Amino acid sequence: MLTCNKAGSRMVVDAANSNGPFQPVALLHIRDVPPADQEKLFIQKLRQCCVLFDFVSDPLSDLKWKEVKRAALSEMVEYITHNRNVITEPIYPEVVHMVMANRPPIFLERLVYEFFLRFLESPDFQPNIAKKYIDQKFVLQLLELFDSEDPRERDFLKTTLHRIYGKFLGLRAYIRKQINNIFYRFIYETEHHNGIAELLEILGSIINGFALPLKEEHKIFLLKVLLPLHKVKSLSVYHPQLAYCVVQFLEKDSTLTEPVVMALLKYWPKTHSPKEVMFLNELEEILDVIEPSEFVKIMEPLFRQLAKCVSSPHFQVAERALYYWNNEYIMSLISDNAAKILPIMFPSLYRNSKTHWNKTIHGLIYNALKLFMEMNQKLFDDCTQQFKAEKLKEKLKMKEREEAWVKIENLAKANPQYTVYSQASSVSIPVAMETDGPLFEDVQMLRKTVNEEARQAQKEPKKDRPLVRRKSELPQDLHTKSALEAHCRADELLSQDGR
Repeated sequence: MLTCNKAGSRMVVDAANSNGPFQPVALLHIRDVPPADQEKLFIQKLRQCCVLFDFVSDPLSDLKWKEVKRAALSEMVEYITHNRNVITEPIYPEVVHMVMANRPPIFLERLVYEFFLRFLESPDFQPNIAKKYIDQKFVLQLLELFDSEDPRERDFLKTTLHRIYGKFLGLRAYIRKQINNIFYRFIYETEHHNGIAELLEILGSIINGFALPLKEEHKIFLLKVLLPLHKVKSLSVYHPQLAYCVVQFLEKDSTLTEPVVMALLKYWPKTHSPKEVMFLNELEEILDVIEPSEFVKIMEPLFRQLAKCVSSPHFQVAERALYYWNNEYIMSLISDNAAKILPIMFPSLYRNSKTHWNKTIHGLIYNALKLFMEMNQKLFDDCTQQFKAEKLKEKLKMKEREEAWVKIENLAKANPQYTVYSQASSVSIPVAMETDGPLFEDVQMLRKTVNEEARQAQKEPKKDRPLVRRKSELPQDLHTKSALEAHCRADELLSQDGR
């Protein structure tokens, strides 16, 4: 890079392909010169666009030359779009050099990227010639730009890299490898990168084009790179693109379903409810494409997790999990395997039909119970009786514990020093707490209640009310209240002293 000799100028000139310092001048339009001279003028304009200007510290400097560069870029975009046989062999190195000189292409990035895209998409473009100049180094520098904070630039980069991947077969493995490296650094080192969503979008298209059967390297990429992306804190930024990539793999090879679902359960968020909703969304997308033979392998751990989600105090998590019962394909899978699934889900559904704080959840739970009851009434009755028996066992255990504590207390009372210690600290006996609500003594009564509640939930219209956070009612502290009333601002005291 050389500084231009023009007095007072803040522009920087790239003179690598020119003889001596290069002065920007307003050249003729390409259409105004004879065809024999158009290639030479085109190259001059490409070199002219290698001049870099200072748009940041002094945006008002060199306005004339900035306009010359902008006009040249606009003209070249139009020229290669509407003309044929204009991309000759000498043009290739000049185009690549101009793009590299404008890296990052600040303020004129739209025109630089648009020109390069039109160049790649032109019918005259010949990858065999271009591969001498668009090489691994060029691709690596292009990938570095994906960390840009400007979403418009990332969008242009996404399209550009996708075109390069499609046209240069020899660069495909290298591009995938470098994207892997970006993901590895993002997951295990930085946890910050602006272009993850765009890179995943490119990969979604690449995965869609994978030939069958899948290569082992592609399966490793799914299990070792894509799935660990679920554990990063900023998952919400790129989750739709990530879920799409995962589902694409499962549509290609259904045998990957079990390791994918088990990995999701492994990375399942414990304390981040919005992230949990994202996992539930992705899991439903996976279940939409799952094979029945693969569903059998993962249904028990999957529904144990769903049972936990139904019990979640965060109503959006519970609601999203219960929406699975509105999916016809998932319901058909559940129906075929009800003997395994209902015993897992019933305790959670029954318990929360009584105790969950949100009434909408009650309606959804009764709807799920009703569907289970219609699916297999005998199994439903058996689960009810089994649940009652387990609750009775728990009550008997608690009663035994209480009796044991009474015996311990009676033994303590027999100690001569009991009165001394009993005055200092009072002994409390554990009290059994009923957290599941009253048990229905009759199975017929449970059936009737489930039907009535499910019918009532369907009748109630869904009101689109804005979510308003309800303020907590804080207990009154009289001392704090009186202190606040007696408090005077400092400026009030100063004004009194001034008088």
